[in-house]
Amino acid sequence: MDPDDRIAALLDPARTVLLTVECQQGVVGPDSALPELAKEARESGMLERVAALVRAAHLAGVQVVHAVAERRPDGRGANDNARLFRAAGRLPVQQLSGSPAVRVADPVEVAEEDLVVRRLHGLSPMAGTDLDPLLRNLGCRTLVVTGVSSNVAVPNTVFDAVNLGYTVVVPADAIAGVPAAYTAEVLRNSLSLVATVTTAEAVAAAWRPAG
Repeated sequence: MDPDDRIAALLDPARTVLLTVECQQGVVGPDSALPELAKEARESGMLERVAALVRAAHLAGVQVVHAVAERRPDGRGANDNARLFRAAGRLPVQQLSGSPAVRVADPVEVAEEDLVVRRLHGLSPMAGTDLDPLLRNLGCRTLVVTGVSSNVAVPNTVFDAVNLGYTVVVPADAIAGVPAAYTAEVLRNSLSLVATVTTAEAVAAAWRPAG
């Protein structure tokens, strides 16, 4: 089967969900808590490609879900069992519930029909949230994973989704991490073993009307 046909077969709009992971102001926006990651997400074109995929999904009738990480001002319920969590609690920009930091970042559009899944804990939007039952209720069989970061949240999301029985598609140019070279290594040595790795353009093309 031609690779484009194989991708198209996986991406039936009625059974596919596009997931954006932590594409929020406090992570990839101009005032990010993680400026190096935000710079990579924007200068690499990753965020623009995520936005383009979201637009393509809206036009094709593909459900879009935005996964946002946040914490309460008092930190209640948040993890402190890893260095990453403890460091995040000391950053000058906090991902506080209801603050601008947890809004989906421009140029990614949030349509009325989109779902936003928020989490107060953990490394993955799949673990201990509503995401899995929502996907099942939507009839999802294929999950397209985009966003940040290839260091932590994206691999966790992919592995969790595969463990739960979903087919996962990862547009390689619609995820980012730091350093930039690390993303290519994660894709080559880990994600390609469990997910279909492709490009944002190939996913968008699969959703365009024939002709």
